[in-house]
Amino acid sequence: MEMTSSSEKEAEYHNSDFNWEELREEIEKLPSLSYHLSPHVSASTSDSSLVEADSWRRFHRRHSTARFFKERRYLLKEFPELLSCHDSVKVLEVGCGNGSTVLPILRARESVVVYACDCSEEILEKAKEIVVTAKSITPKNQFVPFILDFNNNEFPGWLFCTSCQSSSTGANNASSDNRHANEACVKLSQKVTDYAHENETPINSLFLEGNRCCVGGVDFVTLIFTLSAVPFCNMPSVIQKCSSVLKPGGLILFRDYGVYDMTMLRFAPVQKVGFREYMRSDGTLSYFFSLDVTRELFCAAGLIELELEYCCVRSVNRRNGKEMRRVWVHGKFQKPIV
Repeated sequence: MEMTSSSEKEAEYHNSDFNWEELREEIEKLPSLSYHLSPHVSASTSDSSLVEADSWRRFHRRHSTARFFKERRYLLKEFPELLSCHDSVKVLEVGCGNGSTVLPILRARESVVVYACDCSEEILEKAKEIVVTAKSITPKNQFVPFILDFNNNEFPGWLFCTSCQSSSTGANNASSDNRHANEACVKLSQKVTDYAHENETPINSLFLEGNRCCVGGVDFVTLIFTLSAVPFCNMPSVIQKCSSVLKPGGLILFRDYGVYDMTMLRFAPVQKVGFREYMRSDGTLSYFFSLDVTRELFCAAGLIELELEYCCVRSVNRRNGKEMRRVWVHGKFQKPIV
């Protein structure tokens, strides 16, 4: 995995053990790895989104224990913005898995609510179990999980309804539009109440005020080793969806696999389904980002680049003593304040 969870490793964490350009030059000189550089493949299966979602459900079924995904304690060092806000904070964790990203956020502050989605109902149940039994997390209604295949579906309106989105950007000035928007908000408020009762979720964990139609958007969206699992052709849509539920000025916090990460170089030619895109034997996808592609994807969604860099970490496999060179892309992107 990308990081161990021991306190010693956390204290020693750093992200510039080697130079990415030197790694690139080394890899691109090796004939045996030349197939990774080719932009063309004979066939592509990366557009089978529904099949891919089923593959991830099966994956989570096999790896449902907390041991498989370690708690990402480095997260707050990489994204200190999660701690710097003084008021109550709302975070949307996209593709939460068993809660490895959620836990350090919930431990760090009481004035936070994390809304977390995943396509697997089983793994959401595991995440709830882990959060409920975790130490130093109170109250438990800080965590609001909900099932969603975000690759193929929009985020629910109770996160940030259309009317409130328009109000936040100064739109919807016409009185008739406002009247219809208010009617829509009332209907949505009832739907959210029904949702909360059906899922045994306290209303107060969804809203700051019981009669509100939605939570009013989130301050942060975390995309941590999630976007790489989406077919590349669907990434622009997913990023746009994430941006739509952000408040103006909110941030998307991004971390994912980078080009020439050791796991990319392990894929065989037959597993390649697109440029820098591969399919594992279990049917799940993995894409490896360059800084240019990452920048293009997020900026095309109207977001502002604040930080974007490679994280290059050298570690040693304890079992065989081999050196591992890990490459991840770290980014922060802001929704413009209109």
